[in-house]
Order: sequence, then C-alpha cells, then structure tokens
Amino acid sequence: MHSSPSTPNTAFRRLRGDRSPGEFAAAVRRAGRDIGEQVSCDARYIGRVESGEIRCPNYAYERVFRHMFPGRDLADMGFEPRELVRGRRVPAAAAPRPVPRPAPRPSPYETEPDEESDVLRRAFMTGGPAAIATTLMLGPAAAAETVHKVGRPQARAVRAAVREIRLHDDRHGAGALYRQAGHSLGAAYRLLDEGSYSQAVAEDLMGGAGELAISVGWLAHDSGRLADARSFYGEALATARMAGDRALESHAFCNASFLARDAGRSREAVRAAQAAQQAARHLGSPRLLSLLALREAGGWAGLGDRTGCERALARAHTLFGRGPCAADPEWMTFYGEAELSGLEAQSWSALGDHHRAAEHARRAVGLQAPHFTRNAALYTAELANNLASARRVDEATDAGIRVLDLLGGVQSPRVRGMLSSAAQTLQPYSRRPDVAEFLRRQAESRPA
Repeated sequence: MHSSPSTPNTAFRRLRGDRSPGEFAAAVRRAGRDIGEQVSCDARYIGRVESGEIRCPNYAYERVFRHMFPGRDLADMGFEPRELVRGRRVPAAAAPRPVPRPAPRPSPYETEPDEESDVLRRAFMTGGPAAIATTLMLGPAAAAETVHKVGRPQARAVRAAVREIRLHDDRHGAGALYRQAGHSLGAAYRLLDEGSYSQAVAEDLMGGAGELAISVGWLAHDSGRLADARSFYGEALATARMAGDRALESHAFCNASFLARDAGRSREAVRAAQAAQQAARHLGSPRLLSLLALREAGGWAGLGDRTGCERALARAHTLFGRGPCAADPEWMTFYGEAELSGLEAQSWSALGDHHRAAEHARRAVGLQAPHFTRNAALYTAELANNLASARRVDEATDAGIRVLDLLGGVQSPRVRGMLSSAAQTLQPYSRRPDVAEFLRRQAESRPA
C-alpha cells in the first residue's frame, strides 16, 4: 500500500458524464456481457476508480473499458502504467505504444525443467478449477511471494492445453470436453490478471490464452451453445486486439465467421471472413487465406449469392494450390484437401445444389485421414444429408448408417444434428426396410 494520498482520476470521471455511479456501473456490466466478460462492477468500484484508489484496472476491466471507449488507452482514461502499479514490466498487449523488449532476466520459473510443464498440463486437462489454480498459482517457489510469479512452464502449459483440446476434439468431438476446457480457460486468464511475469512470458501467455478461448469457443459451437461460442470468440478477439496479434485476430474472426454462418447471420459471416483476410494478409500463409476465402464463400452461399460464393471458392482453390509453408498456423493442421472439399460441399448445399454438394462431401470422406474420427463422421453426415435432399435414398441410408457406426466414439451434437436432419428428410421412405433400420438406429442413438 502507498502511504501518499491517492490522486483523483478526473479523466475517468469525465467519461462517466452525467450518469450516476450506479448507472455507469450498470453500463460497464452490460459492456462486459457484450464481449463475454463478466465483471461485478458496482457504484463502489466506480468510486474507487475515480478517487484514484484503483490506479490500474485488471485485464478483465481493461477489456471492457476499451470496448466502451474505442481508441482510448489506459493513460487516456486516467490510469497509471501497469508496471508502476504492480512492480513489473507492462506486457506488450497493455502498453499504449510499442516498447523495446529487454533481454528477460532468468528466473527460477523460466529455467525449471519440462517436467513441471507436464505437471501443469495435466492439471489443466484433468483437474477441477481449484486444482488448476493451486498448481498454476501456488507452486512451491511462488507460495511465499506476495505477487505470484508466472514463467515459461505456465505459458507452455496453456499452449499444451490448447493442443490437448484440439487432439481430443479431432478424435471424439466436443461433448465430453467443454466444461473442463472452460475451467482451463478461466485459469489461463487468472494467470494474466493476477500473475507477475516478464514481457517475453506475457506475449506467449496472452497468445496462448487467446487460442484457448478460441478452442473453448469451438467446443461450445460444436456442442450447439452458439451464444457461449460467440462470447468466447469475442474474448479471443479482444485479447488479440489488445496484444496487436494479427495471427490471433485472424483466427478469432475465422471462427466467428463460421459461427455466424451456422447461426443464420450470413452477412455477418461475410464481414467476419473479410476482416480475417485483412488481418492475415501479411502473415505469409496462402493456406490460411484459402480457408478464410472458404469462410467467406459460406457466407455468400447463405445469402443466396452464387456469384459471390463462386468467386470466393475460386480464390480458395487458387490459394490452396500454392501449398503449405512454414508460416501456416499450428491450429490449421486440420485443413487439407478433405476439409477444403467438405467446406465446399456445405456452400453448394446452402445454395440448394445438393447433387454437387454430395460430390464434394463424398470426396471429403474419401480423403479424410482415419484418425480424425470426428471429421470423418461430419463429412459422412454432410454426405447423407445432401444425398437425402437429392432423393438418392439408398445412398443416403448407407451414409447415415456409416455415421451411426462412427458415433460410438464421437460426442458431437453438431454431427448428431446433421444426421437428425437426414433422418427427417428420409422419413417419407420409412417403409423401405433399409431406411426403417436406419431410422430406428438413429432414434436409439439420440442422447436420453
């Protein structure tokens, strides 16, 4: 605590305007919900800020304030630099302008062996919220510190959690993983908000937390929790904007576009895909730009704009043809020829060209590597749906049964929803023995 009296924050008081502290606190809470950030702001908190008692907000409040007052940094709002308040360097994400990065001083936390990172990774993926927080924040060397130190093992644990989530999702789908992944995300942001770390660690930690938010958002998306997914993607986008991380920003917009398409907000899907392409244009990855062009194509298809869709698909194929490169993001390992065909099938389906969609879906099924079980189920469900819509009943039934065989190891409400749609389309043909058998098995496979 400082013995000198606090200096009132007159700049923040001006931002409040003629609203009462209580009214302004309510506006802060609403703004937080807009970006998926829950802050328990009340009139007392506003009073503490304006009196100067709170010299710098934590990251959660900073994200909300930046959302409320675009273009203003912490200094513009009357706050002090974070390194003066917490006694450490400001992460690049929170600094009002770029600062030269000094050579980080070695610390016990940055030189510990990888074994600790492995312990932390397991805590992220198998422990509950308390176990994660205890392992991450209260390690032996940190327990005696007033401000808990965060080093490379913790940052690596966040990145490892992202990889574990993606691997599990590829094989089994989102159903069993969503809640635990949410605990991991909360722990990652607690590290950012409460920890003490070097600038080098801060950059890695913020990038990892943003990618983790996207991964949890995808699990919500695949589980049918579209509003939750939108909040998580918004969180990732806010983190990317604060950090000036264009790669993370393009990833967040990419997923936001896919979500908007699935939610029926096709215009938003196009805009988000175009924003993603703008963020990614200097990243040097044709494959990334190809995927983003496919996201845009999906939006145009949802709008019924065949010309816009075909142009975007053509760009996607041209960019894909340039091949992979070292600049391709790690998260894009799923994007190969199978995914290209699968996403193109979805665009043609949205345009009502089910025969053409079925051709691309069948190609995606044939190209998919066996260990990506969830994607194999997804593409086969897409195939069944389009064959059913094209009234190719026998083929649709065969594809639907193959999906049911895959669903034993896949917990994806998204895939189950597509299969349910195919079953509904095939209902008029239920007198056929093979269709009746498929419909029976599909009904029995639905979760209780």
